[in-house]
Amino acid sequence: MIIKQSLSEQRIIDCLKIYYNIEITTLTPLLLGADMNASVYKAQGLDQKSYFVKLKSGHNHDIGVILLNLLHNEGIQQIIPPIKTSQGLLTQHIDECTLILYPYIENQNGFSQILTDDQWIILGKVLRKVHEFKMPATIQDQIRREEYSPKWRDIVRSLYDHIEIKPIEDHWAKKLTMFMKEHKNEIDRLLDSAQLLGQKLQQESVEFVLCHADIHGGNVLIGENGSIYIVDWDQPIMAPKERDLMFIGGGVANVWNNPHEEEFFYKGYGKTKINMPILAYYRHERIVEDIAEYAQEFLFTTAEENKSEMYQHFIAMFEPRGVVDIAFRTVMSKERHV
Repeated sequence: MIIKQSLSEQRIIDCLKIYYNIEITTLTPLLLGADMNASVYKAQGLDQKSYFVKLKSGHNHDIGVILLNLLHNEGIQQIIPPIKTSQGLLTQHIDECTLILYPYIENQNGFSQILTDDQWIILGKVLRKVHEFKMPATIQDQIRREEYSPKWRDIVRSLYDHIEIKPIEDHWAKKLTMFMKEHKNEIDRLLDSAQLLGQKLQQESVEFVLCHADIHGGNVLIGENGSIYIVDWDQPIMAPKERDLMFIGGGVANVWNNPHEEEFFYKGYGKTKINMPILAYYRHERIVEDIAEYAQEFLFTTAEENKSEMYQHFIAMFEPRGVVDIAFRTVMSKERHV
């Protein structure tokens, strides 16, 4: 079960005063992202500045922020560094949560606005710099490494067992489980292919690089002046570069599935060999993870907030040219050099 941990808005305002010495006049919740364990806000300061406030459950989120700060210090201007506390800390632990503060940038994201050719080139250049970043020895052991874990596949299989034996009364949970039953053949195909590909990759020796791990359109912001920014560095991982490259042409939210966009991205990224079985594995595994997280949210929480929109996101994965279609086609693709 996914539990969203949060603080009261007044508590957040008080903490921004105590730890950042910033007087906040208004704090507005933002309905952004699919992370069930995070809350985000726009804060308006008495200093006339706007701030982006992120609140995460638990105290295990420092490594992503440390990396973000290091990458920005390397000269990657497309990364927004966190604002430090009055004590010079990058994050602030409060109760059972981690508070992170950023400057607020008025923006659209890659889901709502099409990137220009130049922006695709810039995104490619930035991601290449991330993948070539030399990790300081002091933090290497703190970053998770790819293990090709069956965790999400096991969860989805157990969810099918759950929905077969337990009556479901909730309206949205019933709709989602009915859809899962109707598309069981496709989901079984995803599970089986991900398992087979993952088992093969465990036997191979592949170079691991620093990966953002979730660089879809929603995590690429487009500022008013056309600048782009990569955000949400909560889950960095050492993995094959295809862990990130799967999103380029991957069709998440039915965007970024245009060959023209891939062409300009790789103009920026530069020449590289794409390992298609690895790309296929990640595209399958990502869908399996989304199925697991959506289904758990629908089955094991009672809140109705946003479930209609979440249901539409779920079924969109199975539409023509959606992520499932693209993942199946990736398995059949030949080795690529770009």
